[in-house]
Amino acid sequence: MKKIIGIVVLVFVFTLTTQAQKKRGNKGPQMTVEQHTDLAVKKMTLALDLSDKQQNQIKPLIKAQAEERKAGMEKRKEARKSDTKPTADEMYAMQSKRLDDQIAFKNNMKKILNDEQFEKFEKMNKGRKMKGKKKDTKERRMAKEKRD
Repeated sequence: MKKIIGIVVLVFVFTLTTQAQKKRGNKGPQMTVEQHTDLAVKKMTLALDLSDKQQNQIKPLIKAQAEERKAGMEKRKEARKSDTKPTADEMYAMQSKRLDDQIAFKNNMKKILNDEQFEKFEKMNKGRKMKGKKKDTKERRMAKEKRD
């Protein structure tokens, strides 16, 4: 009898946990491309002390990035629904395009910003890219110390 009650409790807990994880997927209303662009420009203005002219030059660049990101998300959602995975050539093409876009964005930013602002911009991007990697390296180092 105790075993049956224990199993029922385990199944109940497992079901609740699964349901809670499914609910996490809905993050609520998404911002529009314009809203995202405005916020990103304002954040950059605060961080880099941009002039009005620089803000007007950067805004279309960020808007184009946001539109591309949104289009890519929609494409990935459709692929997930149809349960198709990209081929190696498609993955290569997507990653190559993404890197080309990053290079073009960086070159445009270099033209718009002065040297001091561009240096700060580079540090901001490096910090954002390293955000997830810092934790991984720290965990790896701790695991290595435990083994030794």
